[in-house]
Amino acid sequence: MPVDSPASPVYYTDRLFNYMVSSSDRLDSTLAALADPTRRAILARLVAGETSVTELAKPFSMSLPAVSKHLKVLERAGLIARGRSAQWRPCRLDAAPMREVAELIDSYRHFWDASFERLDDYLTEIQPKEKRRGRKGKQR
Repeated sequence: MPVDSPASPVYYTDRLFNYMVSSSDRLDSTLAALADPTRRAILARLVAGETSVTELAKPFSMSLPAVSKHLKVLERAGLIARGRSAQWRPCRLDAAPMREVAELIDSYRHFWDASFERLDDYLTEIQPKEKRRGRKGKQR
């Protein structure tokens, strides 16, 4: 059986590895795109619906080419899609890559929940001690 045939274990391992790398690359580019506050603001505006680059640029004190660079980063990350209708180039939100980010963050939820539960237990434990010690020195 050839190594690159669809039934080969090497073929499946290679495909799985390539999928994992491309998935990791996608996640990296999505997180990098979301790291910038201007790009997050652009995405927030696109939640309302598709709009032109000119409209997206209005609230920012930067040039149109600078906004276009931000849009290219968002487009490469797959967070927006740009269309073409005559002279109008509308941008629209494509939130699918954010699902992968949400899944990553959600995988840490059990850690947060456990940490908050430990904090809650600790605060519950120290409250009676604080009440016994706390107000003795403060006479008004």
